[in-house]
Amino acid sequence: MRIGLLTEGGYPYVSGEAGLWCERLVRGLEQHEFDVYALSRSEREEAEGWVPLPPQVGRVRTAPLWETVDDGIVHGRRARRRFAESYGELAMALCTGAPGDPSAGLSGDPGARLSGDPGAQLGGGRGYGPGGESAEASEDRSALEADRFASALYGLAELARDEGGLPAALRSETAVRALERACRAPGAHRSAREARVPDLLTVAARLERALRPLSLDWYEDDDLGSVDLCHAASGGTAALPGLLARHFCDVPLLVTEYGVRLRTHYLTEPDSSPAIRALLAAFHGRLAAETYRRAAVITPGNTHARRWQERCGADRAKLRTVHPGMDATPFAEAGEFPECADPQTLVWVGRVEPAKDLVSLLHAFAEIRRAETAARLRIVGTPSGPEGAAYLAHCKGLAAQLFPDEADGPHAVGRNPVSFEEIGGPELPSRADAYAAGALVVLSSVVEGFPSGLVEAMFCGRATVSTDVGAVVEAIGGTGLVVPPRNPRALAEACVALLRDPERRERLGAAARARALELFTVEQNVAAFHGIYLEILSRTPVRRVVLDDTGEPLPFGVPAEAHVPGRWSDPVARVAARGGAGEPRNGPPGWATDGPVRATDGPVRATAPVPAPEGAAR
Repeated sequence: MRIGLLTEGGYPYVSGEAGLWCERLVRGLEQHEFDVYALSRSEREEAEGWVPLPPQVGRVRTAPLWETVDDGIVHGRRARRRFAESYGELAMALCTGAPGDPSAGLSGDPGARLSGDPGAQLGGGRGYGPGGESAEASEDRSALEADRFASALYGLAELARDEGGLPAALRSETAVRALERACRAPGAHRSAREARVPDLLTVAARLERALRPLSLDWYEDDDLGSVDLCHAASGGTAALPGLLARHFCDVPLLVTEYGVRLRTHYLTEPDSSPAIRALLAAFHGRLAAETYRRAAVITPGNTHARRWQERCGADRAKLRTVHPGMDATPFAEAGEFPECADPQTLVWVGRVEPAKDLVSLLHAFAEIRRAETAARLRIVGTPSGPEGAAYLAHCKGLAAQLFPDEADGPHAVGRNPVSFEEIGGPELPSRADAYAAGALVVLSSVVEGFPSGLVEAMFCGRATVSTDVGAVVEAIGGTGLVVPPRNPRALAEACVALLRDPERRERLGAAARARALELFTVEQNVAAFHGIYLEILSRTPVRRVVLDDTGEPLPFGVPAEAHVPGRWSDPVARVAARGGAGEPRNGPPGWATDGPVRATDGPVRATAPVPAPEGAAR
């Protein structure tokens, strides 16, 4: 089959966040063809280029989200009126959602948002709505607002298709005034009513960037309209082209989320004004709800993300948890020889940033040193941006205060029991070497999605002590110790217990490795998505007409067997999407043609060379 892979800031770019699992998926499903539709987030990302593409990638189309597009389009009076109506409806939907409605996102304390419970973060009472409104009435109103948002979104999409794009209109004074009217309208929430002109300008700019896919020319019959399935590698803006392909061309949509965009918004907007946070949260919530409603299948990467999706309106019948697939090969040697580790060394590996709470880890290690004086802590990682660099400097200063350099004797050189290192040096050339350096791996985060670092430690056969955040418990199961976050004493006690019991450490490490090899390998991830692709296609009506060499429809041209891996094709047959002229594709099986059956062994390959990146915005 032919898959339209939708990404934002990920594959095929070298520095993409979600690029690695997408690359493993594409390479693992070599019997399918992939067209990649990528949204880039920065000029640097585009300058660094693409990863090498396998033969099954037939086409790559890109569009930037980071630069301002001047389309040069002058809209007529009728188009301006249509835009004002649709954008005004969208703005009203963002300002008037019911409190407690997950897609509204206008309620909630910032402290509650950072907790692990999506219900707390989304204000989730179920009893009564505003003014004593019953739960049933509140849900009805929420459904009405969701329909209002969807109608406005598709109205803008149809206008963009008719007019050739909307970048300038989305940045116009008309858009800002529509937001202002919605915020001042009766029924708007307090957070929206408090919005000032600078807030409205910021929100309008952020909405223009998020809605930029509306103006792309990806939704024709020979583009996304010609794929069998759209697979969005994340929610939010990345899934918007899939929504439009479903709206215009009836292409089924699969959405994979390892982190829910609404949760990410709550965690990354602490310094914005309440009005900006509220309006953007409302947009992300409404877009998530519409995406889940239209998707054929939703695949969260863990139970934590699944709970967020359910709270945002996802139908449980559509949910299939698919854990991230990770390559266990680099960690095989460390996993097979766990006895090589230093029994008194603790290791932390990851990106250095405040959410990792290394301060609590250092205070916990101070207590560990009182109980186990020979213990060492190796912190391995690089800072994440300027904030991470400042946090790393703070942690180094704290470590110097808590642990003065120590020497074994009067003539020996002193050294600090805490070391800060980076992967790639002579001592730690790889991540596997970092995990192998210690007998115990520690995670001290206060915020975490899926803990890929812990899974890597599990591949290495290491026992772990972790804080109970995100999907940590789901990942480790019963193969490690879990303590509350921001509790250095509990963290220290768990580490000391394992340092003093090598047999227990060994049992937990072996169980952790077995669990990781069973649940979190690339092979299980690829097999799961292959089955989901076939499941979606089996429930999707045939949308294409296979034509013979005279242009007439070919009876029984696309039976179920057409999706069996292999080339069941005849060179004279071609596919027309929605009745129009199409490009050469897999034709009918041999029994539907006059010629003999010729099926090749081996995988389907993309026959066309991959073109250079092209900007797709009009």
